[in-house]
Amino acid sequence: MEQNHYRVKLDDVEFQLQEAHNFDWLQKLGRVFSVFDQQDSGNICFGVESSSGEKLFIKYAGARTLYYSGQTHDAIHRLKDAVHLYDKLSYPSLIKMIDHFEVESGFGYAVVFEWFAGETLHPHWSFPPPAKYNDPASPYYRYKQLSVKQRLQSLDRIFSFHLYVENMGYVAVDFYDGSLLYDFKNNEIKVCDIDVYQKKPFINDMGRLWGSSRFMSPEEFIKGAQIDERTNVYNMGAMAFALVGGELDRSFTKWEAGKELYEVSLTAIKSERELRYSSITEFKAAWDSAIQY
Repeated sequence: MEQNHYRVKLDDVEFQLQEAHNFDWLQKLGRVFSVFDQQDSGNICFGVESSSGEKLFIKYAGARTLYYSGQTHDAIHRLKDAVHLYDKLSYPSLIKMIDHFEVESGFGYAVVFEWFAGETLHPHWSFPPPAKYNDPASPYYRYKQLSVKQRLQSLDRIFSFHLYVENMGYVAVDFYDGSLLYDFKNNEIKVCDIDVYQKKPFINDMGRLWGSSRFMSPEEFIKGAQIDERTNVYNMGAMAFALVGGELDRSFTKWEAGKELYEVSLTAIKSERELRYSSITEFKAAWDSAIQY
């Protein structure tokens, strides 16, 4: 199969696709200095530096990427649908969209974001587990070496954004550590992928929803289940265990942020929905009252 792959070279980067694709439109935006081509979403992403020196992050659908098994027109449709989310849910800790446009008479779609010099906390292509957790070069490993205070500040930005999402009438879907970028130089975190967040009310019409099972509540596997604030409370609790605990090992021995926050997080990830906090508003109030920097 390898010989059927189509090799592409654009300025500083090389990557492979399942078939040839025209990227002339991309090179008109500037010099391509980075590529993110390992996703299975049907999107491919690029770092581009314009002639004025401005760095941009481009998310594009329309090319048949190596790990995407679906139809390109479905990927285009999903990306176009996601545009309104970045507009509607604009927030300091969300990457900032600055433009979007059709390419090749509708056979492609591009969304342009401000460049953020962060590294993904789930670098599955460059540091597949167990390297993600134990390789000193892994962004997740390096993040876990930060002080508890710094990581709690990250969580506050994550929770604050999702409180805003909740107040705007949306629910997070497919939120996991691969949705996070961390800038180690400036100690700043941003959410980078909200493409399938949904307007409330939202019913699970798929069975297993999009996402990483490490962060998903039981109802995200049940067709016909309501996906709502309590679902997102579970997601936030799971993220707390990923960033200041033992991820799926949710024992207190792996927890680094004190007994009170541990109890808040345990309540958030109850399998029974009615035993969780009723909303991110309630969860964050409990978290903030228990926090000790």
